[in-house]
Amino acid sequence: MLRRPVSAAPRKAASVLALASGLLLLSACTPGPDSVAPPSAEASPTPDSTVPAESVLVPDGTAEDNLPVFTRVSDGVWASEQRGSGRAYIDALTAAGFDRAAMQVTQDLSTVGNTAESLQFSVRWGEDECLIGQVGPSTGQVVTAVMPQLAEGRCLVGTTRPIDW
Repeated sequence: MLRRPVSAAPRKAASVLALASGLLLLSACTPGPDSVAPPSAEASPTPDSTVPAESVLVPDGTAEDNLPVFTRVSDGVWASEQRGSGRAYIDALTAAGFDRAAMQVTQDLSTVGNTAESLQFSVRWGEDECLIGQVGPSTGQVVTAVMPQLAEGRCLVGTTRPIDW
């Protein structure tokens, strides 16, 4: 019996589809706004005052130019007692000069009230880039990157928490 050679293109397409489906499924697992714990009355952390001059916000720069300060501020929150609080990352980034209106953050808690395994936060930069951070037990450290914006100027996939404080 003769077999036709199998092309790699369908396998690659299936892999990409599987990855996209997995990401969509994971994003659908984020809790809704009703499951958010009320914000704490504790003071939010401020950015590290020892940030070197080359790690300051460059408002007219690119997302890549501002990745070092985004990372530095995120590292500062990760090193604090508020490492699992999305609000702490948003407040610290705002204090460093990033635009709060351009930010997104995921939920701190799972749908059953457990601490989220992964917390993502972002700052939309310009018309087509995003500064994205991820922290939590699943990463064990701060992970930051510059990524392209998604549809409608969004940076994060799925439901995000309102930044209404």
